[in-house]
Amino acid sequence: MRLLLIEDDLKIAGFISKGLKEAGFVIEHTDNGKTGLQMALTSTYDAALIDIMLPGLDGLSVIEQLRQQKIKLPVIILSAKRSIDDRVEGLYAGGDDYLTKPFAFSELLARVQALIRRAGGTPESTMIEVGDLSIDVRKHTVSRAGKKIALQPREFSLLEYLARNAGRVVSKTMIMEHVWDYHFDPQTNVVESRISRLRDKIDKGFDTYLIHTVRGFGYVLKEDNG
Repeated sequence: MRLLLIEDDLKIAGFISKGLKEAGFVIEHTDNGKTGLQMALTSTYDAALIDIMLPGLDGLSVIEQLRQQKIKLPVIILSAKRSIDDRVEGLYAGGDDYLTKPFAFSELLARVQALIRRAGGTPESTMIEVGDLSIDVRKHTVSRAGKKIALQPREFSLLEYLARNAGRVVSKTMIMEHVWDYHFDPQTNVVESRISRLRDKIDKGFDTYLIHTVRGFGYVLKEDNG
C-alpha cells in the first residue's frame, strides 16, 4: 500500500515513516503543502496523512482543493488542535479521519488500515479471504485451507495488494508503485522474482492456483484457473 505523508515536523515525519515502512507500507513524504497537493494530483496513493499547519499551503486547503478536483484520496488529518470545532472543521473540509498529536503509532496504524479497508469497499473485518486463502491484515498472518503460511514483510505486502484487488489484473508498474518504494524500472525483474517466491508459498502443494500471470498485462489473484 502506498501512502502520501505531508508533515513539516521532520521528527514526527521520521517516526511515522519508519513505523509504516516496517508495517509494509510505501511512504512518500513532503514537508510542504503545495508540493504535497501536486503529488496527490499527479500520482496514485491508497491514502494520505496530512498535517494542518504546513508551509506553502495549509493542510485544510490541500484537502479542499483535492475534493474540488474530485480526487477521492482517503485522508487522515494530523493535528495538535484538539477541540471538537477543529475536528469538525477538518472533516467538513473533506478529511476522512482526524488524529490529534501526540498519538501512539499503534492507533495511527489501525486507523490507516481501517481507512484503506473502507475506501476499498472491504468489510471492517481485518480478514481478507480469496477462496481458501485467508489474510489477517492486523496480525499479518496468512493461511490457506487451514495451513499457516509464513511470509516475509514484503511478500505479505505483495499478497495483500493482490488480495485487495482480487479478480482484477494489476500491472508490474502498479505493483512496483504500491509495494516497493520506487517507481517502475523496466529493466528490473524484482516483481517476477517476488511473485515466483510467493507462488511457491501460496500455490505449491495445492490443487488449484490462486496467483495467475496475464501475459502482457500483469498478475491477478483469483480462485479459478480460467
